[in-house]
Amino acid sequence: MVSLTAPYVSGFLAFREVPFLLELVQQLREKEPGLMPQVLLVDGNGVLHHRGFGVACHLGVLTDLPCVGVAKKLLQVDGLENNALHKEKIRLLQTRGDSFPLLGDSGTVLGMPTGQPSPSLSQALRSHDRSTRPLYVSVGHKMSLEAAVRLTCCCCRFRIPEPVRQADICSREHIRKSLGLPGPPTPRSPKAQRPVACPRGDSGESSDRASSPQRQADRTTPGGRCSTAQRQVGQR
Repeated sequence: MVSLTAPYVSGFLAFREVPFLLELVQQLREKEPGLMPQVLLVDGNGVLHHRGFGVACHLGVLTDLPCVGVAKKLLQVDGLENNALHKEKIRLLQTRGDSFPLLGDSGTVLGMPTGQPSPSLSQALRSHDRSTRPLYVSVGHKMSLEAAVRLTCCCCRFRIPEPVRQADICSREHIRKSLGLPGPPTPRSPKAQRPVACPRGDSGESSDRASSPQRQADRTTPGGRCSTAQRQVGQR
């Protein structure tokens, strides 16, 4: 674990977290060069940013690795808003892989190429059929938007890309164990069904007439256990 000393300031996340991420990448490069990734998926934004240079850009430049920004929420910059029009576009994303471009007020197309001369920066992507909330994929470093969106979609077993999802799960578990916190509650197993007791009584004249012949044939002995002989007689 690391202790973050820099305060969180919107738009300056890289100055708070990238030094530690950079150190991890450098350690991996020195100790296990064979495990160096070909691309980094970052839980944050790339060029979809107030200054066009988010945490995914920052980390990509410093590590010289291709980087993709994958954000769970829309960063409202350049006139982009989570308004009724944006929500309607999200509603039209029907299946996994559907997406739409993000167009800023400046005329910059924050999305897939649309034939306009403006650069393509980021896109809203439906990453899973069972999730109606999109991801916001943006270029970080050394990666085209088309490749970034395709790679992100291919990494999704659920809504969040698996590298980001597993990193979050493992880090939370490490923190829990380090601090001695209780684990998540185990799911309760369904209650076992109680066995149905054999009906008591010597007479077969009961409300079981409407039931099957096998159930009508079941009788009980004085000891309370069903008699095989009585079943056979009743079935005749």
